[in-house]
Amino acid sequence: MTTATIIVAAGRGKRAGGDLPKQWQMLTGKPVLGRTIDAFREQTDVICVVLHPDDHDIWNTFGLEADAVVNGGATRDESVRAGLMAVKDHEPSKVLVHDAARPLVSKQTIQRVLDALEEHPGAAPALPVTDALWRSEGKAVEAAVSRDHLYRAQTPQGFNYAQILEAHLDRKTPATDDVEVARDAGMSVQIVDGDENNLKITMAADFDRAAQILGENMDIRLGNGYDVHRFGDGDHVVLCGVKIPHGRGLQGHSDADVSMHAVTDAVYGALGQGDIGQHFPPSDPQWKGAASHIFLEHAVALAAEHGFSISNVDCTLVCEYPKIGPHQFKMKAKMAAIMGISSDRISVKATTSERLGFTGREEGIASIATATLVKT
Repeated sequence: MTTATIIVAAGRGKRAGGDLPKQWQMLTGKPVLGRTIDAFREQTDVICVVLHPDDHDIWNTFGLEADAVVNGGATRDESVRAGLMAVKDHEPSKVLVHDAARPLVSKQTIQRVLDALEEHPGAAPALPVTDALWRSEGKAVEAAVSRDHLYRAQTPQGFNYAQILEAHLDRKTPATDDVEVARDAGMSVQIVDGDENNLKITMAADFDRAAQILGENMDIRLGNGYDVHRFGDGDHVVLCGVKIPHGRGLQGHSDADVSMHAVTDAVYGALGQGDIGQHFPPSDPQWKGAASHIFLEHAVALAAEHGFSISNVDCTLVCEYPKIGPHQFKMKAKMAAIMGISSDRISVKATTSERLGFTGREEGIASIATATLVKT
């Protein structure tokens, strides 16, 4: 069965202030809409974004991606209908409709809606009203209002696709949200637990609150790596995947890329997953002479498997020779390609040990590395 998500992003959001509509404003380094799209990638098959007709240039500027991008209408109803029609060819059985201005929706909230749709034609997250409610006349309290059986509605609101499409096509008057459309068409909508952090950015202050929530939820890991290889016979060394001519070679079970080994161990360390020897035992002959990018690629894939992206890497080589400076650009580019991050997030530098110790005596090369991983 196919699940489609429609993200409604055609509004102007003027109450949030700023030079751009709120869905295009930055939230801790990423546009709000980009964070909202990312929240649904793992739990949906098709993502359709409904944009204001004037926003296609900024969409392209940010380089965001979706399976379908369509123009919205003058009302929310029209925008949702446009999204429903845009995913029709994918033949979804379920559809989620979500506000672009709710970028902090959790996987758990999304899953609760999807699970409820297994037994109900509609489902939506909501929070029970816990504050006292008043009806006012101007600024004066007119009467207390019972909060019993009252909920604060959230999105994503999920539905049987065929039924909600028919309900929207038959609708003649505006609706507050899609639950109202569904209910007026006779569909039952199940309430599932919402999330206080699933806030809708409406006012300028909401950006600060959202950034604070992201900071509280952020999982940042640091790992250190250290490796040493001695010199032996050879006419080159391999450092950060780059072959550098030299009068001697580095000795090791693999290609002895001391810098890449240190970076690999830093990534493993940040994950709490041991070191290269644990994953690629030197006692196993299949790794003899192996290119070290195999080890680093494994560490990067393991980080992704655990839900982490690599933010940056800092690698220092300790040696008298060869000189690293002339090769730094190629080394950074090589590491960036292997790790799937931009080269400006990678530092490769060198220092001598002032002729002290085994590196000072040119008996080998040491490398120290630090890797920063961030939960995505």
